[in-house]
Amino acid sequence: MQTQPEKSADSKAVSLPGYQSLLLAVDSSDHANHATHEAVELGKRWNTKITAVHVYAAKLHDHRFRQMEGGLPEQFRKEQELERQRDVHDDLITRGLTIITDSYLDQVDNQCQQAGLSFARRSLEGKNYRELVREANNGNYDLLVMGALGLGAVKGSRLGSVCQRVSRRCDIDLLVIKQPDRTLRDRPILVAVDGSAKAWGGLLSAFSLAREWRVPVHVVAAFDPYYHYVAFNRIAGVLSEEAGKVFRFQEQEQLHEEIIDSGLAKIYDSHLQVARTLADEHGQTIITRLLDGKPHDAIEKYLHSIDPSLLVVGKTGIHADAELDIGGNSELLLHNAPCAVLLSQREHQPAVELLASINTSWTTEAERRMEKVPSFVRNMARMAILRYARQQGHTVITERIVEEATAKLMPGHAEQAMAEIVAAHDAGELKPGNTDNIIRWSEQAKTLLQTEEDLSLRSNLGMRAEKKARQENSNTVEVHHINAFLDTPRTPRLHWQAAALARLARVPGGFMRENCSERIENHARQQGLEEITLETVEQGLTLARKAMEQQMDNGQKQGACPFARHTRPGSKKP
Repeated sequence: MQTQPEKSADSKAVSLPGYQSLLLAVDSSDHANHATHEAVELGKRWNTKITAVHVYAAKLHDHRFRQMEGGLPEQFRKEQELERQRDVHDDLITRGLTIITDSYLDQVDNQCQQAGLSFARRSLEGKNYRELVREANNGNYDLLVMGALGLGAVKGSRLGSVCQRVSRRCDIDLLVIKQPDRTLRDRPILVAVDGSAKAWGGLLSAFSLAREWRVPVHVVAAFDPYYHYVAFNRIAGVLSEEAGKVFRFQEQEQLHEEIIDSGLAKIYDSHLQVARTLADEHGQTIITRLLDGKPHDAIEKYLHSIDPSLLVVGKTGIHADAELDIGGNSELLLHNAPCAVLLSQREHQPAVELLASINTSWTTEAERRMEKVPSFVRNMARMAILRYARQQGHTVITERIVEEATAKLMPGHAEQAMAEIVAAHDAGELKPGNTDNIIRWSEQAKTLLQTEEDLSLRSNLGMRAEKKARQENSNTVEVHHINAFLDTPRTPRLHWQAAALARLARVPGGFMRENCSERIENHARQQGLEEITLETVEQGLTLARKAMEQQMDNGQKQGACPFARHTRPGSKKP
């Protein structure tokens, strides 16, 4: 899939995800045949490699035949005749199932050839769901497409046993086709978010699909404000009068209604705010709705009201533990939703800065504590504390959390050094005349340092870079000071504004767009920019045109075709 750079988690650039290698389960059922059609359509847009797989159970048939041997007529039960019948049966079953499997795969092969797509086939013997899961999880695929029902479907069936078992065990994105007579491109996409990494990953996948299909995206967040009311009234029915006084039932009920329930609404509304921000960053328009009630039930009701062609949910949610195979709401929606369902396994974490601006607040005491931190390191300290608070599940940062984060994230000697700087700052000793020895960080250097996810390594890398800067008599740490200690030098990624991305998208895709994108980013870095605007793009394209014209002139002087190496058929002027 062709992608474009966008703003991502923790200031790293991210692209809208696509599917490069797709596994398709086939059995010639109506659902599987439509899954083939949808898989080929996806492949045509993103040049996806498609591998079709069919699982047959020859050993199962052999085992069944042996179980039925006791019921054969007498003339077939003589030892010589019985052995002959076994050989005939084994040969027919093996050859027959192989021929059937090849026929299923040939159908997909023909469609892929017509679409010009790369195709591979996998014929597997064994238990269907087990072999399918083993193939899907071998690391060669990023999407599994299969029908909700197979050849064994009966009236009233919604989800076959194979699909249900695969959904629990599959480690990659799973697209389940549930309506054989309906294309995925004719209706909106519905995405459910709950603040989990898989939900955000699913949202980005939905943006990719919506951009290709040109359909609207609806995003919902559902919370249950009624659970505690029901629970507390149930508790009230079993508490004695004395126990009720100890439990302080009325105060507890008021606490939940006034604080916890309203807090839940705020949290889930903030998820929608994050979704809107991500949509803006990716040039996507979305419709958002905050739903109340049992999440799967509320989402189902909204689903029926807009009749989407695809529902996207994270396979597990915000409350998942390491051993959970599929979330309860996701499993119920997979079973009950009439439309196709994409169970997202991709993960994405929005930037800490974004989450903090929407759903994190600081107490007065915590803010007062942060004022004691010197201004030149205050922003970095705030980001470290925000990350720590988010990891611990806090949305309100108190002075105690600031202290915990400082003790957790700062090595002893670094904490002592910071205390000395704070003391000097409070004593007024850090005057302009004494700031020559203070090391500052350029914005690009700070951004590059944040790309190191290991906090202990990040701290070590930062101190080494400062030492390197001092050795060069520099008061500012720059990118090259950090790269001096990296095995592979890194370049800080640049943020593209939406207008800039839209202008780049007008450049023909492939080599020409990639070449122009590289020249634009190089130009931005030479100018010391951290963000690419529409003006920056136009300047970079001007440089790209001049470079191309120069290459053409040189090619003509040498008698070579100026387009031989630098353009492709159908290429246009940037």
